[in-house]
Amino acid sequence: MPPRKRATITDVAAAAGVAASTVSRAFTRPGRVNQHTREHVLAVAEELGYAPNPAARALESGRTGTLALLVPDITNPYFSGVIKGAERAAAAAGLTLVLGDTAENPGQEEQLVRRLGPAVDGFVLSASRLPDEQLRRAAELNPIALVNRATPGVACVVADFDSGTRQIVDHLASLGHRALVFLGGPPESWSGARRWAGLQAAAARAGLEVRRFGPYVPTLGGGPAAADAVIAAGATAVVAHNDMLAIGVMQRLAERGVGVPTDVSVVGFDDIVGAEFCHPTLTTLAERTEDAGARAVEAVVAQVLTRASEPPTRVLPTQLVVRRSTGPVHTAPPN
Repeated sequence: MPPRKRATITDVAAAAGVAASTVSRAFTRPGRVNQHTREHVLAVAEELGYAPNPAARALESGRTGTLALLVPDITNPYFSGVIKGAERAAAAAGLTLVLGDTAENPGQEEQLVRRLGPAVDGFVLSASRLPDEQLRRAAELNPIALVNRATPGVACVVADFDSGTRQIVDHLASLGHRALVFLGGPPESWSGARRWAGLQAAAARAGLEVRRFGPYVPTLGGGPAAADAVIAAGATAVVAHNDMLAIGVMQRLAERGVGVPTDVSVVGFDDIVGAEFCHPTLTTLAERTEDAGARAVEAVVAQVLTRASEPPTRVLPTQLVVRRSTGPVHTAPPN
């Protein structure tokens, strides 16, 4: 059978016995339509399966009812929480959320922001790789909220990495570790820089030595090179840029006969789903990713509705989840 034809505003008007303009006002300006008439029009529209054309509504209201969420790597489980929270908040606000993958590429991110800008009411940019000045320029054209990134003058939702890195260092110090290695991720990563700064400050307070290796690709594939550097350095404790890199490191250490945590303790960031299923289970700093996605959408919606002049900054708490990948320092670290 041929596909069913989608009902138009003219079809609804004919079936309801009103003018097409009345149908339009029933959806876009309900205060200008008699309540009984509006209820009748909406009932007929529901029966016919009619939904207003978003493009037409955008021309009339100046809004598209759509937000864009851009992430650096859609395959990274960390972003699934952000996406889930953002989708929930967008649906609650009656908005449609579109998703874009920037492939860890600032140029591709800039291109997506420029291309989608006229078609959406605002952006949520998760772990943006764009420089601060470009983000501020983009925020002059569209309401923007950042997740896991802070830029002065732009709304943002970030994790409390100062507290989180103190928790990591205190945990490793309690196990007898006197030094640790941080396996850095992408150079453009704001959160990576914050994690490194927090680890340095916490290690200085605790009297621990801390070194940074990398950058490494923040995926399982980045693990072998990072693990080989850890073995060569004789490190007893490592903190990886994220859980994906940490799990890749543990896989490589196992291949080379280095025990975790008997020889090397491993800590990650993000507490992704796989962190509690890998072997050994991964000690990691948990962030409230769903909450971050939801709060960012709410910040964009507030800007769309009020054009707030003072963008909000939300700092969400973090918590160290201790599992089996960390343990007491070994008296004779591997060479």
